[in-house]
Amino acid sequence: MKVDTEFSELLKRRTIRRFLQNAIPEESVAKILDAARRASCARNAQRLRYIAVVSKEKVDAIFPFTAYAGSVAPRRNPVPGETSPTVFLAVYGTEEPDNMLYADAGAAIQSMEYAAWEENIGSCWIGSFNKEKLAEILELEKEKLLFLVALGYKGEDPVQDEITLSDSPKYYLDDEDVLHIPKYTVDAITKWV
Repeated sequence: MKVDTEFSELLKRRTIRRFLQNAIPEESVAKILDAARRASCARNAQRLRYIAVVSKEKVDAIFPFTAYAGSVAPRRNPVPGETSPTVFLAVYGTEEPDNMLYADAGAAIQSMEYAAWEENIGSCWIGSFNKEKLAEILELEKEKLLFLVALGYKGEDPVQDEITLSDSPKYYLDDEDVLHIPKYTVDAITKWV
């Protein structure tokens, strides 16, 4: 079944850190990776590569070496086998990382997040992980792991709050354990000339 999602619906995407433990179909993972490969990249050099970690054994091996939501830890840390990701996508480069490779990774990961959301799959872009251990688990030799994207069906519904520059952008949990993500308004961050 083809799903046509309005872009305004995709803008409702929030980072998810609590996941249901339902398996994600391989077709959905492939669709998410297809979005990544189509993203803009410097000189169209296409220097990014991906590892789709779909086996429970490998996902479970990676999970202890990742970190989540420092501002609301430990209350929002995923629990292994209960609220943890069911898939990891590893993003790495074919060359020594430079600023443009990181920019390419950002574009690819944003595309993956939107594609996942369209499939009703939650995602969390992870930059905090043990690079050495993960390189070993993923059998990377000279390649440099840049980021991970954790995937799983949503086990929470974070809320976005509109804020001004005088407000704190720090995300927080309310009294009902709902995660709030403050985002500056367009007028707060834009100089019109």
